[in-house]
Amino acid sequence: MAASIETVSQLLEATLDPSKNKQAEAALQQEEIKPGYSLLLLQIIAASAQPYNTRLASALCFKNFIRRSWTDEDGNYKLPQSEVTAIKQELIGLMTSVPQGIQSQLGDAVSIIAESDFWERWDTLIDDLVSRLTPDNYVVNNGVLRVAHSIFKRWRSLYRSDELFTEINHVLDKFGPPFLALFENTDRLIEQKKDDKAALEQLFSTLNLIIKIFYDLSCQDLPPLFEDNFAALSPLLHKYLTYENPILEDDAGEAGSLEFVKAGIFEALTFYVKSYEDAFGSYLAQFITTSWNLLTAIGPETKYDILVSKALQFLTAISRVSHHAQNFNDDAILGQVIEKVVLPNLSLRDSDMEMFEDEPIEFIRRDLEGSDSDTRRRAATDFLRQLMEQFEQRVTEVVSKYIEHFISDFSKDPATNWKSKDTAVYLFSSIAAKGVATAGQGVKGTNPLVNVIDFFQKNVAGDLVAESRVEPILKVDAIKFLYIFRSQMSKEQWHDAFPLLVQHLTSPNYVVYTYAAITVERILFLTTEAKEPIFSKADVSPLAGDLLEHLFQLIEKDGAPEKVQENEFLMRCVMRVLIVIKDGVVPIIDKVLSHLIKITDVISVNPSNPRFYYYHFEALGAVIRFGGPANADKIEKGLFEPLAVTLQKEVTEFTPYVFQLFAAILESNPTEPLPSPFKDLIPPVLMPALWEAKGNVPALVIFLSAVMSRGATDLAAANQVEPILGIFQKLLSTKVHERLGFDLIENVIKSFPVASLQAYFEPMFNIMLVRLNSSKTEIFALRFVKFYHFLSARDREGLGADFVINVIEQVQTGVFAPLYLNIVLPETQKLAKPLDRKTAVISLVKTLADSTAFVDKYKKGWGYTCEALLRLLQNPPLPVIVDDSIPDQDVDDLGFGVGYTQLNTCKRPSVDPWPEVTDVKVMVREYLREADGRHNGRINSIVQERLTDEVRNALSAYL
Repeated sequence: MAASIETVSQLLEATLDPSKNKQAEAALQQEEIKPGYSLLLLQIIAASAQPYNTRLASALCFKNFIRRSWTDEDGNYKLPQSEVTAIKQELIGLMTSVPQGIQSQLGDAVSIIAESDFWERWDTLIDDLVSRLTPDNYVVNNGVLRVAHSIFKRWRSLYRSDELFTEINHVLDKFGPPFLALFENTDRLIEQKKDDKAALEQLFSTLNLIIKIFYDLSCQDLPPLFEDNFAALSPLLHKYLTYENPILEDDAGEAGSLEFVKAGIFEALTFYVKSYEDAFGSYLAQFITTSWNLLTAIGPETKYDILVSKALQFLTAISRVSHHAQNFNDDAILGQVIEKVVLPNLSLRDSDMEMFEDEPIEFIRRDLEGSDSDTRRRAATDFLRQLMEQFEQRVTEVVSKYIEHFISDFSKDPATNWKSKDTAVYLFSSIAAKGVATAGQGVKGTNPLVNVIDFFQKNVAGDLVAESRVEPILKVDAIKFLYIFRSQMSKEQWHDAFPLLVQHLTSPNYVVYTYAAITVERILFLTTEAKEPIFSKADVSPLAGDLLEHLFQLIEKDGAPEKVQENEFLMRCVMRVLIVIKDGVVPIIDKVLSHLIKITDVISVNPSNPRFYYYHFEALGAVIRFGGPANADKIEKGLFEPLAVTLQKEVTEFTPYVFQLFAAILESNPTEPLPSPFKDLIPPVLMPALWEAKGNVPALVIFLSAVMSRGATDLAAANQVEPILGIFQKLLSTKVHERLGFDLIENVIKSFPVASLQAYFEPMFNIMLVRLNSSKTEIFALRFVKFYHFLSARDREGLGADFVINVIEQVQTGVFAPLYLNIVLPETQKLAKPLDRKTAVISLVKTLADSTAFVDKYKKGWGYTCEALLRLLQNPPLPVIVDDSIPDQDVDDLGFGVGYTQLNTCKRPSVDPWPEVTDVKVMVREYLREADGRHNGRINSIVQERLTDEVRNALSAYL
């Protein structure tokens, strides 16, 4: 039955009501499986009689539906072809007629469709867009340009390829000339409508989109069309950098369309300087002058922040080009640069202090070194550091005079002139740091013309030590100085400074205690050149109880869910302390678990900060990993229920984390039977519903593997082996999850007696061979070969090479020989991980030593196997090192909200099934000699009969 427009409209309205949204979303999931659901959503969006919020909700719902339902992993449409065609026909016209907020959601949907279809399966799109451009309908033009930008912007992050350039050239041929004509026409209309505020706002929206698309079309290579028209384009770009019109002033003090257009032009110019300076360089002089004039005249208001940042980034790019940088190579000019451009944008403004006091977490996120925020301070610092790279001594001398001036000004009246000291410290940090600061180590290189430690001791340390009468911002500056230059301090210096940092966690000021937590966490991660931690478990464990208790109090200070999870930096510090103290958590485990369980319960009501709950679950993972072996029963009973409740409440953001934690709980106590509560989880885990969310799949595989390792007998008794194999089949059928399918089946074979799986090996290999024949990928082939060796090397467990050969031949007679020669042996040499190569060596040597099939049936194969083994031994796998360290995950690299995020504290190191084999060459020699004796000289006989002289001589070292 088709979906009903009345029903869906009512459900969309209900999603806007917090008391009904869960039920409404569940009902919409039922509606979306009905025919024509997507087209019905488009009808609601198009219906101007519907409330705006309902139309917006429908647009959001449509975007998410397209993301889930447009194509499968192999690019095949999941919707009927008629529906696909209708969506493409309706979508563009709709984009040009709906309000901007709805356009934005539909633009995202277009981008998703374009990702799979443009341009070869949607080759009419550009013609359709061009046909809709008009001379004077700004609303329609803006809709067209938003569609274009939503498609073209994805090129910015793609790697160069022939296919990509074919696509871009297709666009440029059709879209380029009318695009330039639209640019020129928009310029004429702006002149005509200069006194019409409403028209001008629309036209500047058009111009803003034009500048974005100008960047998009240039992002991979310089379009010849643009290069041929630089003489016309350059004056247009310059005109709107200097354009002023009081009508466009925003009374609310927010950045308006004019500021965004100018910022966009500077962004495009910056890219052109970096990428096409040789072609565009002759046009740059006017832009350099204009950027200088703008920066020296513009006010400190926040509405100009994005514009100032982009202008400074442009000058930074200019100063990277040697012949342009020479314009700054003069003491007097550098003095003007510092005084008129750098200092005004480095100095604290009233708006900065308001944010410090009223929105402290936002202040921290913008201010933190490594943040991607476009702040004036960061842009000015980057500009100064770039000048330092060109003229280190000259810039150091000039800036040092300003630093001395500000320090002197502060000394005259510290209570009044504290901002001078803040500027001095910021200036010093800007010229003292060299290179890019790393997340783990901070600044690794420093300016040899300044002394970081001396400056800290004389000018900064006092603010860290003083207990009162120091401005909070100066406390933050002192802590941040340690954070930035943490790698420059010795272990001894850190042991003196660390207690002071911990003491600042008790500050009543939000920014001070948060920066203290940030710095404590990074110091606990810091290592020496020899990779030894600056602070060991023994150093931190005595402090851990009080330190953690205080951090938890800060997190829980305001019990509202949004406030508890507001400050991810505090939870990251909790996580780091638990990782460092390892089993030092055991004496305090009750208190730690109590806090973490309470926080889980609070934030599950409304998860709103993915970074916070990632660190929160990493902290729980650390408690399980290091406290579990000694407190297995306590952790199983204490954590199962609160984590299971989040599954019952369908807190979908938590589901992948919860199953990773459940797996870790089971793995922390591997010798005991499977606890009853976990047995009750198995039936719902084997149902399709949980596997439909891609982000759940890796976690569910990890969980099932942990369940099998402790509960294989229970699973077999409950007839749950076949459903697990059904999951394996489903995973192996998709390119996205094929790796997980192999992980799962390998764990099945490790967990269950081989005899109990006999009936399943033939269908198992049938599935694999079909994939190899129909849609082989490089990853699939490698994993198949790894799986082959996994079975072939396990002869003691009833497997081995002859077992695998027999199963494959049952699938299809005669298929083993070409499979072995064309896939197994060639791909074996591509195995990269030491453990995989070690397994392959053991597999091949056991094949040579004990396989009857290779002696009697595949006689040439014996020689090929020998050659493959010798090639592996030319570059033998290194001994497998068990590394129990937990990698540091850069939070900004995590795909929050996109799918699965691995918990590093729950990731177990690889287990070597053959720990007794420490040297594979020795193992090969001993195994072949022992087998030759066991088989009455058979191996030596085969060597003489079947190997060439070259191979025989190479193998002689092992015989």
